[in-house]
Amino acid sequence: MAYLLDANVFIQAKNLQYGFDFCPAFWDWLVVKHAEGSLFSIQQVGDELRAGDDELTAWAEARAEGFFLPPDAAVLSVLPRLSSWANSQSFRPAAVSMFLQGADYWLVAFAAAHGHVVVTHEVASDAVSRIKIPNACIGMNVCFMTPYQMLRLERARFVLGRAE
Repeated sequence: MAYLLDANVFIQAKNLQYGFDFCPAFWDWLVVKHAEGSLFSIQQVGDELRAGDDELTAWAEARAEGFFLPPDAAVLSVLPRLSSWANSQSFRPAAVSMFLQGADYWLVAFAAAHGHVVVTHEVASDAVSRIKIPNACIGMNVCFMTPYQMLRLERARFVLGRAE
């Protein structure tokens, strides 16, 4: 099992809790966990992050190919089942279309295909105007959690060193 991070984990970390300027340990932790083989994201999320023009863009561009995983045959085989699930629910057609065209669709499919845990800030919702990642995960029997749950489960520690 590995963690697959949603784009909002990176974006919110950069903009709020773990800015590059004051909490580089978070970003280092991501790289270490990736090197250990337990943390990744997907190509479509990487594409979203690299489309910007800021520190996060540079960070994403500096990651080796293996950080943002491309879809494979196993992922492609799950896509029709996920699409069928989305179309069989009570979501508005525009919500289904938006989901099927976005990175969230690929993220959930990748997790379903490989038994990974999706990490996202999104929460399940009864709204019919947008398919949230947790709803799709529930529909596909995929585990999901918040970044904070992942950090606690992994016992992440961002401890200050001695000031120099």
